[in-house]
Amino acid sequence: MKQTRPVVVRRPPSAAELETLDSLDPVLARLFLARGVTDPAELDYSLAGLLPVSSLENVNAAVELLLAHRNQRIIIVGDFDVDGATSTALLLRCFAAFGFSDVEYLVPNRFEYGYGLSPEIVQVAAQRKPALLVTVDNGVSSVAGVQAAKKLGMAVLVTDHHLPGSELPAADVIVNPNLDGSRFASRNLAGVGVAFYVAAALGRRLQQDGLAGAAKVPVRYLDLVALGTVADVVPLDYNNRILVEQGLARIRAGQTVPGIRALLEQAGRQLPRLVSADLGFAAGPRINAAGRLEDIAIGIECLLTDDELQARQQAAILGEINKERRQIETTMREQAFAYVDAMTNRRWPSCVCLYEPSWHQGVVGLIASRVRERCHRPVIAFARESDGWLKGSARSIQGVHARDLLEAVSAQHPDMISKFGGHAMAAGLTIAADQYERFSAAVATQLDRLYPSADFSGAIVSDGVLPAASFSLDFAKSLRAAGPWGSGFEEPLWSGDFAVVEQRTVGDNHLKLRVHAADGGDVVDAIAFNQAGPAYRGVVQLAYRLDVNEFRGRETPQLIVEQISALHDGSA
Repeated sequence: MKQTRPVVVRRPPSAAELETLDSLDPVLARLFLARGVTDPAELDYSLAGLLPVSSLENVNAAVELLLAHRNQRIIIVGDFDVDGATSTALLLRCFAAFGFSDVEYLVPNRFEYGYGLSPEIVQVAAQRKPALLVTVDNGVSSVAGVQAAKKLGMAVLVTDHHLPGSELPAADVIVNPNLDGSRFASRNLAGVGVAFYVAAALGRRLQQDGLAGAAKVPVRYLDLVALGTVADVVPLDYNNRILVEQGLARIRAGQTVPGIRALLEQAGRQLPRLVSADLGFAAGPRINAAGRLEDIAIGIECLLTDDELQARQQAAILGEINKERRQIETTMREQAFAYVDAMTNRRWPSCVCLYEPSWHQGVVGLIASRVRERCHRPVIAFARESDGWLKGSARSIQGVHARDLLEAVSAQHPDMISKFGGHAMAAGLTIAADQYERFSAAVATQLDRLYPSADFSGAIVSDGVLPAASFSLDFAKSLRAAGPWGSGFEEPLWSGDFAVVEQRTVGDNHLKLRVHAADGGDVVDAIAFNQAGPAYRGVVQLAYRLDVNEFRGRETPQLIVEQISALHDGSA
């Protein structure tokens, strides 16, 4: 059963802080200040504000390596998620426009070869006799794979954004903003963001060498950059917000690759009204489903085709795969919830580990995310990878670094984890099946040691009470336009007391409400997805987002309710 989460209101800005954004609506100013914006210039999302391409270390060396192989066979080695798919499609499209003569791609099947540039996938690539391997969204941990490629006479360019391990691969060039000593001002680039910087540097160099229009080529594919950045849930710092907003602008204007258009239209999204959440919750999961269940190649091909009909056909296939993924996830989620809910008095360990032999290894990351939302603490879900081995996917909470946690376990127990890698909020690992119980205890122990003050309350962070005058269509639209919202730049969420005027259940489990602020004001529509249940009367506390609802051509403000909790009953 879902528990009510505490609501914590952000500290209001001081008068002096508000003065720094005094040109803005006061409510918007409060939102931006709470998200670290103190200079109005950081709300200008034109490309002029992007960090200089040359400021990313090793990007110019990458250009020289690529130019040295422009007339030889190059293979791009991608990853089996949206970030990897968009990175692959971006470089393939740019290289084609730049006149590279022989470029192919190869993505490891996660069930046969696992993640990254492994020695096994190098052997597969070697059959095509490439002169250069270019990794996207992987490679910084592929020490053995790069060594195997070099022994076979291939040059290797690694482009990645994952955190490096204790040893770097001996690639010819590594471009990664998270390398030790990097001074690049945005370590939050997704893999597709790193690929964009490499392509942008290459385009500028080719234009200087006489290829007209080359510098503008990568900008044409900022739709791909936006999709991969949002779907990978990297923090939307200022630099990433520019990339995402520029990509969204292209999609809204219809200047997008046919595959993205087809995916969004299949999901019922209207391109002119597109927001970042549509990329994360509509287009992204359809591509990810292919990598989780089958082969990400169908997703890449959807992003590569310029044929509208073919794009729609491929999007339809991805939609069917995504339906299958949802069915598998539903079964696994019910099993996982039953397991954690059965724990005595919900005395969950600091890190919840789950394993069921029948689980699908491509879906355990989603299960870890769902259980984290229920338990409000880091979760690692495992599935059987092969005889004697388990594949785990970790999802963490703010303040607990997933990869660092795994590194601490590995340092304390060198024989326990076969391999691991990832980010602060998500990581992956492989362990021997007979190590599962030991690992479950060890990871909780290390978490308690490293993060003794970790917050497991699951508190909802609110921007406070929304003024009555702001419950309007105009303000709801201004909030939409104030994005892009996302990880690290969260969409505004408000809280307050409301009187319930009407309520009814719609769909399978959604609660439709009409409410007004408890101290008076206009009645406004609200919907609480998957929260149908007891009848609410009198005054309730809502944690909600203000959005625009469009129905039969009419737009109205609507509250999207994150949580509803009864305060007192006014029916007596």
